[in-house]
Amino acid sequence: MTLQLYCFGESGNSYKAALALELSGLEWEPVFVDFFGGAARTAEFKSVNSMGEAPVLVDTEHDYTITQSGAIQDYISHLSGKFAGNSPEERREVLRWVLFDNHKLSSMAGMTRFLMNFLPEDKRPKEVIAFNQGRLQGAYAVLNAHLEGRDWIVGNAMTNADLSCCGYLYYPEPFGFDRAGFPNIDSWLSRLSETPGWKHPYDLMPGNPSDRA
Repeated sequence: MTLQLYCFGESGNSYKAALALELSGLEWEPVFVDFFGGAARTAEFKSVNSMGEAPVLVDTEHDYTITQSGAIQDYISHLSGKFAGNSPEERREVLRWVLFDNHKLSSMAGMTRFLMNFLPEDKRPKEVIAFNQGRLQGAYAVLNAHLEGRDWIVGNAMTNADLSCCGYLYYPEPFGFDRAGFPNIDSWLSRLSETPGWKHPYDLMPGNPSDRA
């Protein structure tokens, strides 16, 4: 089975799905979405995902297409038996943290990183950026406190909670995150990146800001 992930390297949401695929052991291949060239707005792409977003996972063997990183991660768990938690209670806890990430962490981090790095400097809304960074500091504090005395967000092994919450935190572009200020997050990110098979987003998926320099 070969799974196709429509993605691009700059996308933290794509990274969540790509990293889950890479660490699951499933056979997969990336399909580059030229997001900055307008590819996601084309009729061709919208025939794959009417939402006009990446990532998109296409399972040709089962004639199945799914979008949204959290749902894709859940499907990867369905296929691989990994990352979902080891009990009903853990599975709900994994879902709780995926939803926390999608609402409080990645949504703010992704938007803020885009505004600070991928817009022309004179178009960057300073008040919006400052507001978003304030929200992010609160989310970082919640995650950092939760990781006190823990190796992983849920249970005793890596789950989709970890693979979701880390989505934007390895990117080099500034958006208001300083690992040194959150020692438990820092240790957790190191633990993740030391996992066999882990790759940086720009090594795992096609697409890099340097391609457009």
